[in-house]
Amino acid sequence: MKTFVPFKQFLLTCLLSAAVMTICKAQPQLVFTNPTLEPGSPAAGMDSAVYRFPSVTTNVDALVKINGRSSSLVTLSNIDVTNTGFDKAFQPQVAYNNGNVSGARSWWMEFKITFVNRNTTTPVNITTFDATALDIDGDNNHLHEWDAFFSPASYTLETPTQLTVSNLTQTILGVLTNVGKTFDGPTTQHAGIDTSATGIMVTVKYNNVSSIIYRAGGTTTASAGGADRNYSIYFKNFTYSSPIVTLPITLESFTAVLNGSKADLKWTTSQEINVSHFVVEKSLDGKNFSDAGIVFAYGNTTERKNYSLSDNISNVQQGVIYYRLRTVDNDGKSEISAIRLIRISKQGETLQMVTYPNPVSSELRVTVPAAWQGKEVLFEIFNQSGQKVKALNSSSSSQTETIQVNDLSKGFYIVKASCGGDITQQKIIKN
Repeated sequence: MKTFVPFKQFLLTCLLSAAVMTICKAQPQLVFTNPTLEPGSPAAGMDSAVYRFPSVTTNVDALVKINGRSSSLVTLSNIDVTNTGFDKAFQPQVAYNNGNVSGARSWWMEFKITFVNRNTTTPVNITTFDATALDIDGDNNHLHEWDAFFSPASYTLETPTQLTVSNLTQTILGVLTNVGKTFDGPTTQHAGIDTSATGIMVTVKYNNVSSIIYRAGGTTTASAGGADRNYSIYFKNFTYSSPIVTLPITLESFTAVLNGSKADLKWTTSQEINVSHFVVEKSLDGKNFSDAGIVFAYGNTTERKNYSLSDNISNVQQGVIYYRLRTVDNDGKSEISAIRLIRISKQGETLQMVTYPNPVSSELRVTVPAAWQGKEVLFEIFNQSGQKVKALNSSSSSQTETIQVNDLSKGFYIVKASCGGDITQQKIIKN
C-alpha cells in the first residue's frame, strides 16, 4: 500500500447539542472493518438489515443499513469484501440477477451509513470527513459501474477524469428534484482496486453530519456477464495530480411559514461559490411551478448568509401551496431544493395537526397549528404496541414538515406532535 500525505486540515469550530453530540478533532480517517449484523435486524442482505462497523473512529461506530434497491434482482453478495482492495475501506459486493444481465439495464443498492456513539444507537455528528470511491470502472464490454452520493458538500476529481458527473434525482411530491451527485465510470476495466488510478476515483466531502446515503450501481448497454461487482469507499482523502474541486452551495435550511395572508420563505446558506441568484417557485398542485420571486445571492462566501421573501397568498382561500427554492449559478446551471408546504384552512376553521396523505407509503406531510410555526416541535411516531419507532425534532418548524416513513412496516401508527406543553396526535395507516 502506498504512503499518502497526512491530513493537515483541522477543525475550526465544534458544536454541541442535547440531541446530537459533535465529534471535535482533526479530520478523521474512518475505518470500516469487522461488521456484524445488529440484533433484531432483518436477515442479512434484506432491505432494512443493519450492520455495525465498530470503532470507525474514536468512540464512534457506524451502522450501515440497506436502505433499498432498484429491484428484487439486486442482491448483496457481501457487505464488506476483505480479500481484495483495502481492509479499512467499506467494500460492499452487489450483484444483479446473479451476475448475468440480459439487455440494457441499470440497477443499484442503497446504503444509509449512520455514525453513533460506541455500542449505542445514538447518532453523533462528525464535523468533517472525506469518502473516496475507488475503481469506478467496467467490464471492457457493455457494463460500467457508478457510485452516487446524496448531498455532498463538495467533490474532487482528477483532470482529466474518466468519470461522468450527473445530478442524482428523485421524484418528491411529484417533482423531479436534485438530491445528490452520480459518478459514472467508463466501460474500460482497470486491474485491481488501485488508489493511484485517480482518473476513475472521486473524493466527496461531508461536513457536520451524522449520516450519509450512498448508492452502488451499474449500467449495461447490452447483455453482459460479470454483474457481480465490488465497490470500494475509502473514508479518507487522496492526492490528485491536477485536482478540480467542485463546491456546490451549502443550503443549511429552507422554511415556509404562514403569516396571515403571506407565506414567509426563509433560507440560510453556509457556503456559496459563483451563485447568481435564488428563485422561489410556487405551485398549487405540486407539479406545475411558477416564479414567486427572485433574490440575488452574495455570490462567493464561506460565511453564513440569511435570505427571506414574502409571498402574498391572500387570493388562496384554502388548500395546499407548494414552495421550492431554485439556486442559479453564474454559468446558468441550477439546482432545486426540497419542497416546503403551506396549508390554508377554511375560513373560521381551527387548524389542528393534519397528516396527509393518509394512508401513506413513503413521505408523510404533517401540518402543525399556526401558533407552532417557527417554534421547536417534536414529531414522534408510535406503533400499535405503543413503541416509538421514529422521531423528528424541528428547532424552527415550518407549517408543514415531511417525515420519511418508507422504512416502516404496514399497519396503524399514531403520530404525536408536541410544542412546549401542547400536544396533538392523529392516527395514520402505512401501506
